Amino acid sequence: MMLDVALKILDPRLGDTIPLPEAATAGSAGMDLRAALDVPLTLAPGDSALVPSGIAIHIGDPGWCALIVPRSGLGHKQGLVMGNLVGVIDADYQGPLMISCWNRGRAPVTIGVGDRIAQLLLVPVSQARLNIVADFAPSTRGAGGFGSTGIK
Repeated sequence: MMLDVALKILDPRLGDTIPLPEAATAGSAGMDLRAALDVPLTLAPGDSALVPSGIAIHIGDPGWCALIVPRSGLGHKQGLVMGNLVGVIDADYQGPLMISCWNRGRAPVTIGVGDRIAQLLLVPVSQARLNIVADFAPSTRGAGGFGSTGIK
């Protein structure tokens, strides 16, 4: 399924010295987001920073949202993950996309100008109507939580 999303370039280097967001392969779920920094940024272990992506998007359709998620290799190999774990971009948001980067590793991580540091995923959204009830219908799990199914 293809969704048209309006993209606004906020940093004039995008599309020139910094590539625009794009899927790396035909089978990629997300588009790579790059660091639109003026100079490289080094995060010490435990540090976090908001890194500009250089773009803004407007999805417009309330049946969709975007998620900013980590690149798995950076998280596993270097400890660079999202400071907010997952960034949610609502369909009506039109501001700059900022990437919350957190170094959860044990060594400093340097983010270079134009480095691929996150992925942008577009996903369908369903709005929910909450119905107040006094009790729930019985179910296998009931109110049981972690480990309540007995499956190990």
